[in-house]
Amino acid sequence: MSEPRVFLPGSTIGVMGAGQLGRMLAIAARRMGYRVHTFSPDEDTPTGQLADREVAARYDDAAAVRDFARGVDVLTFEFENIPVQTVEWAAEHCVVRPSAQVLHVCQHRLREKEFLDQAGIPLPGFMAVGSAGDLAAAVAELGLPAVLKTAAFGYDGKGQRKIAPGDNLTEAWAPFVGTGAVLEQFVRFEKEISVLVARGADGATVTYPVCENVHRQHILDVTLVPANIAPETAEKARARAVEIAEKLDLVGLLAVEMFLLADGGILINELAPRPHNSGHYSFDASVTSQFEQQLRAVCGLPLGNTDSLRPAAMVNLLGDEWAGGEPNWAAVLALPDVKLHLYGKAEPRAGRKMGHLVAFGATTAEAGQRALAARAALTKS
Repeated sequence: MSEPRVFLPGSTIGVMGAGQLGRMLAIAARRMGYRVHTFSPDEDTPTGQLADREVAARYDDAAAVRDFARGVDVLTFEFENIPVQTVEWAAEHCVVRPSAQVLHVCQHRLREKEFLDQAGIPLPGFMAVGSAGDLAAAVAELGLPAVLKTAAFGYDGKGQRKIAPGDNLTEAWAPFVGTGAVLEQFVRFEKEISVLVARGADGATVTYPVCENVHRQHILDVTLVPANIAPETAEKARARAVEIAEKLDLVGLLAVEMFLLADGGILINELAPRPHNSGHYSFDASVTSQFEQQLRAVCGLPLGNTDSLRPAAMVNLLGDEWAGGEPNWAAVLALPDVKLHLYGKAEPRAGRKMGHLVAFGATTAEAGQRALAARAALTKS
């Protein structure tokens, strides 16, 4: 068996996708002496603003994808919803990490759930749904309440609907006609948590402290690190994340979203084979950020230390914060224990992720209070 290829500083990293995750990956890569090229359908993107080369082309443009791949040493991703065919075209000309197979599993809810189920990983009950009749049968099997989700290309709550007892199933199915879907049992959880795990080309793994996440309107709102959970629960969650990364044969970074139950049990919710919103705190609060870790993993370098420097909290800044005009940046920048990150997006829209704040404290609770207070200060006159 040959040794995995290593890409040292000075190499060129290709990034498929060009949003804020790619932007922060580019910051980490440039700091370590790498060049960065980015590919997406858009121009003047968050990643492109920091890249050496920005290519704006469709993911189904085979000639453009192949030309892009010939210009990089190793290709990685800042979101998983890239057509598998695109990845296969790129793999003809450069190393691709994680593999097309990992993306194939994780970009489709049903494939992801079937993979986890076959691997013996505990997750909420689910059934594939392709018609109103299928939905009625799934409801009869799984019960209500339940959550109906599109099988492909869903994120931040898009393509989801909760179904409660008494709801009209025909009406519930109407927005999903023509798409594959999954019905999931509704889980009454104590907390939503997540674990970031990195796995190198040599099979080495590291995990980050467990994150405690609070969502608002299906979008991550607050992350607290470390999570306020029992040490044995945290260890179980981290071990589960490593198990999944190994079963996927991942090379790169994986975020594992989980439900923590009242009895201490853990169910897997979703996977993301890339940096994750809940890991943004690591840019300021970890020895090695999730973005540097992704770079290390896909380049075949030793994985970095994942220890936190201080308890931290992250809050998202959505376009809603601009509703009353430009936010009061000076008010936040005057706070000694708060860091501001903006993503370079020109148009703030309701629900659009425009940036985030990270705050520190002597405890996680204190960090969370500071983060929320800092966000509130943005819109005070």
